[in-house]
Amino acid sequence: MPPERAPLLEVEDLAAGYGGAPAIMDIALTVGEQEIVSVLGPNGAGKSTLINSIAGLLRAERGRLRFAGIELTKIAAHQVCRTGIALVPEGRRLFGGMTVEENLEIGCYRAEARRHRVQSLERVYAHFPVLAERRQQLAGTLSGGQQQMVAIGRALMAEPKLLLLDEPSLGLAPAIVADMFRIIGTIRGEGMAILLVEQNVTQAMAIADRAYVLEEGRIVATGVPAELMAQSRIQEAYLGL
Repeated sequence: MPPERAPLLEVEDLAAGYGGAPAIMDIALTVGEQEIVSVLGPNGAGKSTLINSIAGLLRAERGRLRFAGIELTKIAAHQVCRTGIALVPEGRRLFGGMTVEENLEIGCYRAEARRHRVQSLERVYAHFPVLAERRQQLAGTLSGGQQQMVAIGRALMAEPKLLLLDEPSLGLAPAIVADMFRIIGTIRGEGMAILLVEQNVTQAMAIADRAYVLEEGRIVATGVPAELMAQSRIQEAYLGL
């Protein structure tokens, strides 16, 4: 069992949806300090809805979202990032007509983060040396893997306590995916907590301290990766065994 960590994020009885149609219901999960927690599930299970609700992009219809002692449901969406949460969205959402460095600097628009702009850039370039080489290249001309590096780097520029990753491996070659997950582990080692939404079950389980399985908007299983991977229904549904 991994060592117990102080709760940083606490989600209780969370429900959210679109246009009155529920997408997630009765969600309860926690993320501890310096912990990697993976959320697994098929397409349409509600994974992105969950992570967008935590990030403040989608307002919760019911429940509690408590982060570092702050009730997120009681603050405006644009204030969520000020609490220490940064999102790497599915699809990266970069500004293709801006340079790599300009995209990165968007992440440190907060006054607190801007004061450490130079140090943060150095840290991002240390994680992703290819971005240092291409800092003046337009982001839209990068490969998919390099664009994902920019998206992660942009989030790191905000100096978050909790990094939300929505399908970081989507559309990437296996070799790039392996390198990406290695870097995610390194980032955690620097003191950050990570909530990872991912369809690549093998990689997500290999890096996680704990995991939740989401199906049809509800959590149907939770535990440490070894225990979950030993369950026959998980093997059949997600590993093809």
